[in-house]
Amino acid sequence: MILEHYKLLIAIAIFLMLFGCIMPFLMALHVVESTFFLNFLSFGASVLGLFLGLAGMAGGRIGRKNKRDKDNPYE
Repeated sequence: MILEHYKLLIAIAIFLMLFGCIMPFLMALHVVESTFFLNFLSFGASVLGLFLGLAGMAGGRIGRKNKRDKDNPYE
């Protein structure tokens, strides 16, 4: 059911991956204070974004395959 909204899943994944990359960069520049919670939040956002992106791409592929099978069932 959630794989039907694969475009939204990919958009959320891109946001999470950007957050997971930008926050450590800002912490290295001392723009944002590096805390234990913020370090694990940025790591978790990056990993979650990776998995959501993979799930979104798989959902898009499954959706296209099912649509193609409905259009031409004898292929």
